[in-house]
Amino acid sequence: MKPTVTATSSFGVGSSRLAALAQQLRGYKPPPSSSFDDAEEMQRDQETAGKVVSQVGFQESMIAPVSKDPERFRPKRAAVLICIFEGDDGDLRVILTKRSSRLSTHSGEVSLPGGKADEGDKDDGMTATREAEEEIGLDPSLVDVVTSLEPFLSKHLLRVIPVIGILRDKTKFKPIPNPGEVEAVFDAPLEMFLKDEKRRCEEREWMGEKYLIHYFDYRAGDKDFMIWGLTAGILIRAASVTYQRPPAFIEQSPKFKYPKLVEKHTCMPK
Repeated sequence: MKPTVTATSSFGVGSSRLAALAQQLRGYKPPPSSSFDDAEEMQRDQETAGKVVSQVGFQESMIAPVSKDPERFRPKRAAVLICIFEGDDGDLRVILTKRSSRLSTHSGEVSLPGGKADEGDKDDGMTATREAEEEIGLDPSLVDVVTSLEPFLSKHLLRVIPVIGILRDKTKFKPIPNPGEVEAVFDAPLEMFLKDEKRRCEEREWMGEKYLIHYFDYRAGDKDFMIWGLTAGILIRAASVTYQRPPAFIEQSPKFKYPKLVEKHTCMPK
């Protein structure tokens, strides 16, 4: 199943730059993502031993061995919102959150607003904007959803669809963090995820394949944040699509075989 998102044709006020960006992004079509699309057909496919997962979020955990009665790989769906607005200096910025330290997963980490899809969500855009409203009080009516990117796979085997939305009037957004989920709301320049500044990386290897994990350090006010892993990977891709150029560093995403059969609680390594 391809990522689904409803893109509006017009939206409120905003600068001519944001209007042009919205038009540009509405024309974006994510490349085929057979790794994820074929996952829904794996029950009929008895000949392929595994599929290549090209974009993955990682945590420090070892992949569990496949048991004698495993479940087939059918990732659950989630969506995150890449909400872009124009800063006071005219730069494009993206809204980010620091997750609550009380959460059981990814506690204290920087992330994009978003979460798992509900049965009532008509598309990925609704999932992303609904979750953003629940987490940080962002009214969905303020966000012009324009496109979605190719899926990423999270550590917990969630099929994460990055949804790009444009906030035309930033003055109407007053963050209201949900204390049970979000510790802080801040924004960062989107272009920083294309620059080889305040960035470091670590090389890892799994199943004979080497890949890089990227870390971006950012200071907002008097607070320091580290943006890495899945969130960093999504933002590198979003910045590349928005600015229509590759990053100034080697991205080296992982490209490894993922087993056709996995246990329900299997996690990907970082």
